Amino acid sequence: DPDMPFVPSIPEDQFILVEEGDPAVIPCRTSDPDAQVTLVNSLDKPVYALYDTKQGFIGNFPAGSYTCKTMVKGVEFKSDEFLIYIIRATSQLPVEIEALKTVYKTGETIVVTCVVFDNEVVNLQWNYPGKVKEKGLIKLDDIKVPSQKLVYTLTIPEASVKDTGDYECTARHATKEVKENKKVVITVHDKGFVHLEPQFSPLEAVNLHEVKNFVVDVQ
Repeated sequence: DPDMPFVPSIPEDQFILVEEGDPAVIPCRTSDPDAQVTLVNSLDKPVYALYDTKQGFIGNFPAGSYTCKTMVKGVEFKSDEFLIYIIRATSQLPVEIEALKTVYKTGETIVVTCVVFDNEVVNLQWNYPGKVKEKGLIKLDDIKVPSQKLVYTLTIPEASVKDTGDYECTARHATKEVKENKKVVITVHDKGFVHLEPQFSPLEAVNLHEVKNFVVDVQ
């Protein structure tokens, strides 16, 4: 098609996530397999790489913006802009789930943390009893030093007995079909359930050097 020498690309193809050290494909394909195509960076400087008419340019590219150019009957055409992001990632997906405590009383705030190590971009989802009502507040901290970790914190304010159940986080790898999930069981009680019965008075006198035992029954 001389009026559209580059095959239109969908938005998802224009954002390219690449792991450090891996080759990438910039998918500017032509409708004419014999077209001469040039790849340029954001400074409009030519970038030399292998070109496959069915895939696009293949190579190890630095992060940044790239565009393809071709000539049709003396007229220059440009492809869509392609953005390459270099991410730190491992083939495995180490995940840990942490809860400061697993037993709460009504009205307290539940806090559960899911930590993903050594991966810069993941898709993480929470499943918990109050999810349907969107009761949870989710915060993400991206920590780079001393090592890469993503810390997702789920907070449930004003907990009730209905918030008792499984709290599960599922992490999916950005570029590979790898996923990992972890869960913790949280229990919320309507009221406190520990009864203390001291076997001594509010005020006790002790002689110097005397050893005295104070006994508490816990039920």
